[in-house]
Amino acid sequence: MLAQAFEDYASLLEIDNLEDIHGRFRRITKRLNSSFWESENDQNHGFIVGSLGRETAIKGVSDLDMLFVLPKEIKQQYDKHEGNGQSKLLQAVKAEIKKTYPRTIVRGDGQVVVVSFDSINYAIEVCPSFERSDGAFDFPDSNNDGTWKKTDPFPEIEVSIKINEETDGHYGKVCNIIRAWKNNWGFKFGGLLIDTLVYNFFDEYKEHKEATFSDYLNLFKDLFYYLKTRNADQTCWFALGSKQRIYNKKGKFVSKAKSAYDKIKDLAEDSEGLYNVLEEIFGQSFPNLEPVSECKIEKSSFAYKVRKTEEFIENKYLVDIRYSLKIDCEVTQPGFMMYSLKELLHKRLPLLANKSLKFLIVKNEFSEIGKRSEENLPYEVYWKILNRGEEAIRRDSIRGEIVRDKGKGEKVEKTSFKGEHYVECYIVHRGTVVARDRILVPIANTQLPFHERLA
Repeated sequence: MLAQAFEDYASLLEIDNLEDIHGRFRRITKRLNSSFWESENDQNHGFIVGSLGRETAIKGVSDLDMLFVLPKEIKQQYDKHEGNGQSKLLQAVKAEIKKTYPRTIVRGDGQVVVVSFDSINYAIEVCPSFERSDGAFDFPDSNNDGTWKKTDPFPEIEVSIKINEETDGHYGKVCNIIRAWKNNWGFKFGGLLIDTLVYNFFDEYKEHKEATFSDYLNLFKDLFYYLKTRNADQTCWFALGSKQRIYNKKGKFVSKAKSAYDKIKDLAEDSEGLYNVLEEIFGQSFPNLEPVSECKIEKSSFAYKVRKTEEFIENKYLVDIRYSLKIDCEVTQPGFMMYSLKELLHKRLPLLANKSLKFLIVKNEFSEIGKRSEENLPYEVYWKILNRGEEAIRRDSIRGEIVRDKGKGEKVEKTSFKGEHYVECYIVHRGTVVARDRILVPIANTQLPFHERLA
């Protein structure tokens, strides 16, 4: 039964619009071949790379990484340009793509040309490149007056496909599920780093190369253990196949993996509440095949009359977390000084009634990138307040609706009754959640006299 749940979940994560993606890829390839190679071919010189090339992307992926190889003499031409030749090359490629997609947003973005398709909620990132003598490629970086940088995606693709064959497809499925975990918990964890670490895991835990879906519970116990024991301070990793450097400023995946491991480590297939834990780790779309006993029905009979008001962001938008978001909470009461919620809990002080809580965004990486872009990147902010526990059920006040921010980047609430709750914030860009963060209010702590929740 658990094996079936994992198999069904892996199927849910499979990309369902590959035909459309490949069609648009071929149109761009044809245009650039016509512009730079005097050819109408829609196959030559264009390559799908990134997670789609490595066959590890999941449904909802918000971009396609595309490499287009240009004639070598064009690089020589732009090397002779005064000023930032790399920026001028990107502008030239942008202008040619606009001939095929005149009403589509096409913009330069430092190292690539981004073609954004609003109607289907994804973008193609075109990386113009020049083949090197060693088989790798030079691509333009227009930042800091312009330089050429190296990329080497084909060994990564080759190794990824090979390990997928060796594991009967389970390498790709595990990479998919780790992406879904990252999206559900809302932290930045690059696709190439995910694929590299999962590859390294299979190389170290060779017994899992023979895994089937029946082994997934133990496999993910070992995988989360492996991830949680990596060095959180390590800022550079070497990619599978190519050994090119992957820069990762913060090893947030290490602490997140520790939390996931702590939740799953003692569970067996017959453990009570197993599916609830797996849903908490991997997302509310993880299939719950656990039969509901009469005892469970009797215990929860008082709750089924409660309005089911909770909404899930996955049911409203695609989710592809690529940027960092951090929210905080200010706690105030008339006549008293203001505290941050983290400071209050750190001092082991209880969160009492009649407090005003202001949740606010303190870091939004996506907006910072938008400011550096040649065009404003539109986005919306949404909030979710969820109450849980018997008191919330008794009062019929679970809440959980997803509401749009009023333009201030904040949400004001008041404490009212005991329990536990959480607040979540989402950044939505062109129909895709690109960043999210969650804050517990308060975090469960047995040393606190009591805890409260929102009205």
